[in-house]
This record gives sequence, C-alpha cells and structure tokens, in this order.
Amino acid sequence: MNMKVLFLFLAVVEVALPAWSAEGNLREESFDREPANWEGINNRNAHFSPRTVTQDFGYSASTRHAGGQAGEVGGKINPAGEAAYYGHRLPKPLDLDSPVSASGKILVARGPGHFLLGFFNADTLNEWRTPNTLVARINGRGDGFHCHVEYCSSRWRCEAGVIGRIVRGERIEAAEIPCGRVYEWQLTYDPKGGEGGGLLTFTLDGKTATCSILKEHRADGARFTHFGLLPIPKTWDSPGEAWIDDVTVNGKRFDFGEDPRWDGLNNRRTYETTDTRPRFDFGWSATRLAGGKGAGELGGLIFRGDCREPARMGAYGDRISTLTLNTALYARGKISMIRGVSDSTASIGFYNSTWSLRSNPTQNQGIPMDYVGINIEGPSSEGFFFYPVYRVHGDVAKALGWNSGKAPRIFPDRKVHDWMLKYDPAGADGRGQITVTLDGQSCTLDLEAGAKAIGASFNRFGICTPWIDGNSVKVFFDDLQYTCGPAEPGR
Repeated sequence: MNMKVLFLFLAVVEVALPAWSAEGNLREESFDREPANWEGINNRNAHFSPRTVTQDFGYSASTRHAGGQAGEVGGKINPAGEAAYYGHRLPKPLDLDSPVSASGKILVARGPGHFLLGFFNADTLNEWRTPNTLVARINGRGDGFHCHVEYCSSRWRCEAGVIGRIVRGERIEAAEIPCGRVYEWQLTYDPKGGEGGGLLTFTLDGKTATCSILKEHRADGARFTHFGLLPIPKTWDSPGEAWIDDVTVNGKRFDFGEDPRWDGLNNRRTYETTDTRPRFDFGWSATRLAGGKGAGELGGLIFRGDCREPARMGAYGDRISTLTLNTALYARGKISMIRGVSDSTASIGFYNSTWSLRSNPTQNQGIPMDYVGINIEGPSSEGFFFYPVYRVHGDVAKALGWNSGKAPRIFPDRKVHDWMLKYDPAGADGRGQITVTLDGQSCTLDLEAGAKAIGASFNRFGICTPWIDGNSVKVFFDDLQYTCGPAEPGR
C-alpha cells in the first residue's frame, strides 16, 4: 500500500508540473522589498548633474517684442520633462472633424529654444510628440530657427511637414529663418483637405509648410482643449524666448491690451529636475504603478545608452546562472508604460553583465551584445511597439521591428498589461525562436541561420540600456517570473 501511495503521489506531482518547466529553473520576484541579489550598474546615474528649469512665460502687460501696442504673450520657455503651458481654453473641445485656425505675430529671440505653438489637450501633455496636438514646432538654432508643422493623434501616431524640404526616408532640409524679427503667421486645419484625411498648414512670413493627416491616424481621433504656447515636453534642454501678439483663434481676437486670463500650468516656475539626458534613474522602486500584488516594483526613467562611453550605459538585473542559446528561456510579468519620448528605447531581458555593457568606439549596433529580450520602441510616427530582439556574441543581431505588422502596440497611458517572453532553442527548425506576448497578442522572431552556433551567454535578467543614444522611456515592471538556471536533468 505504501508503494502504491508513493506512485500515486509522484503521478500527481508530474501532472501538476507547470508547462514552462522546460524553460529551466524559474525564480519569482515581486519586489516587495529591494532585492538583495539584483545588481545595479550605473542605473542611478550620478555622472550628469540635475538642471534648473525656469519657465517664465505667459501674459506680459508692458512689453511689445512682437510689435503693436503694449501687451503680449510669451517669455522664457524651457524644454523639460515636466509639462507646462499657457493657453486659451476653447469654448468647447474640438476634434479632427472640426476646422480650426489661428493667426498672429511672432518674434523668436536669438539663441536656443524648442517650443510648440498651436492646439493641444491640457490633459494629455506627454512626450516630444505629445498626443492630441495640431501645432507648429519652433526650434531655435542660434541666429535662426527651424519651423515644423505636425500633428499627433490620440494614439501617439503623427506626421510632420517643414518650412523647407523633406526627402522622405533620407533627410529634412529645414529653412533657416532669421531670429529677432516679427513675422506674421497662420495655422489652419481643414478636415476635408489632404485627400480627405485632413490637411494641416502653417505659414510664416509667406513661407508655407503642410502636413496631411494619414487616414489611419485620422481614425485614431484627437481632442483639443486649448490653443497656446508650451515647451517641448521631453527632457531638460536649453531655454529660449519667444513672443506672440495680435492673435486670432477660430475668429476670436486677442490684442492683449488687457490680461486675457488664459489658463496656465507651471508657466511661472523655477525648479530643479533630474530628468536630464542621459541621467538614468531606474531600478527598484517603492511605487506600485505596474499593477503588482503589493507596493514595490522594477523600473523608472530609462534613456538609451551610448556604448562609446561607459558612463552612458546602465543595467539593473538579477544574478542568474550562466545560460546560453542552447537553453530554453522564459520570463513573464506585468508592465505599465508611463511616458515615452520619440527616439527612445527601453529593454528587458537576458543579458551579460560584461559583454552587454562593453564600451567600444562605434555605434554600428543598437542591441547590446549577448542579449535576448524585448524592446519598447518607435518610430515616432507610429508610437511604441513591444517586440523581441536578440544579439549573439558578435555583430549578428535582429529585431522584429514595428513594420512587421505583427508586433503589439503599447501606449504610455499608465494601463497595466501582462507580458511574456519565451525563447525556444528548438524553434524555427532548430535555429531558435523568440516569442513575445502582450495581453494575449503574440509575435515571433526566428534567429538567423548560424546565429545559435555563434553563441551568446547570459548571466543577468533585467533592464539593460541599448548601445545607441537617444531619449527616454518611463516604464515599470512587477510580479516577474524568469529563468534563473538550466532545466534540471530529466526535465
């Protein structure tokens, strides 16, 4: 009887083994406290000092930089990660089915600067290509400035035009417009223009830039609550100065002879920010944004790295047994994306604490060496995607990419998602295959022929920065489960 009971017990245990047992020994981490086994390398980057942000723009009763009588709107506008604006609240919110127009005078002072002028949604200010916008983007270049016109839908998809010339897929040749002069400007949106998708037009001093709204982006929708000025909301950059006057918004005129009492957010404020490129600030956090069972999670502010300088690369990961491309790998958990600036990447996966952070003088490869994981990445015209990437011990690398048509989209909207990463060394007829899932939507990436034979080794699991520099993503992960060692013999 005792032997029968033993056999029955073993049978029950075998049936109860989880389907992922082939992925090796698994470890769970809920981040209820700062994990002792996790290693941080430059993840709380102290090489780049905090910066002072000075926003000092809005209504000015006594100045007349932009011409006309005393009274105008403008001042010092400082690009920063924290949102700010000064704008006229529209009588009712408008959308992409509504024609809109604005005009006036503008003076851009000499020097740097980067700001938006146009229609925006005060509730969704977030990132360089901030959603729900129809705007002109003014970029100070010293004695001159560049002028773009752009939109961004409610789902972070966008397009742009420029005063100058765009060679699609190759380069932007922006005209250099002299600073320190007063120009007439006009911004219009025709919902019936642009072959029916909508047409955005910006004219400055008789020069025009246009941008057609793509029909699939038009279907996303957009909602505009205000018209006005706002700094580019990405990360700290050098401030500039600009002024507008004699403004008309959808037929309503403002000569600024008296205070228009427009709405403002952080437009008269000086403070210190640590959101300055590329000051990494990620690792264990006491927050609870990714929907974990309790407080405590992994994540934060993640800039792209730069392999040319050790100070510009970072990682935070669990010390695991050395694994290879002959080992099945598995990871899962929860994720919430808070913010994503154009030209940015955040990654989670299996990496090597030495080779994935190796400094070298060229930037010919963005994926770290010895890496299998997931990228959160653009392009800016399409928002953000969640897809598999890998690189072996050498230059052979591959990413599924956004244009595969299969990668799941992820939005910087604070929503919580379930995700999974699985590498099967026997997949793709033995070449190896990576599967990534976000809320049940899956995509796969096959390793190139011969990649597995070149090999790679992984001794950490967590966040590792890419090798080509860029902007930032703010994202959090929680309730992780991941391979920490090879499968036990017989499994």
